[in-house]
Amino acid sequence: MNAAPNPVGPPQPEAVPAISASADRARAELHQEIERVRVGVEEMLAEQSDPVDVDIQRELDDLREDTRLYVKKRLRKSEKRFERSVRKIGERTARLEQRIDQVEADRVAAEYRIHSETERMLDGLLAEVRAIADLLTKER
Repeated sequence: MNAAPNPVGPPQPEAVPAISASADRARAELHQEIERVRVGVEEMLAEQSDPVDVDIQRELDDLREDTRLYVKKRLRKSEKRFERSVRKIGERTARLEQRIDQVEADRVAAEYRIHSETERMLDGLLAEVRAIADLLTKER
């Protein structure tokens, strides 16, 4: 007897609306109930001394296979959604890191420019002060 795995997928990002989480929980509960009923029917049939009707057994097998395929499909869909959100977060992180690097490079360039311009301005002022001092010393 193969029990279907729990159809609840990985946790959804917080950006996913709460209604989606409720729908996922409802689906999971529905499939747990289907599996519980299926197992109950199999147990009831096993308790009977008569051989199990082939049609009923086939229907139970079909139900088990449908449940397994549905769970597999939902799990694959949840994994893809999770991978897509992880990929988007990775892309956003890369863009933010690139932006941080650009801002840092701009900051370094601005500091260099400010330092160079301040140094040039101070050199100019020093030259003017020396020129004034030279004029004052010559006039005396």
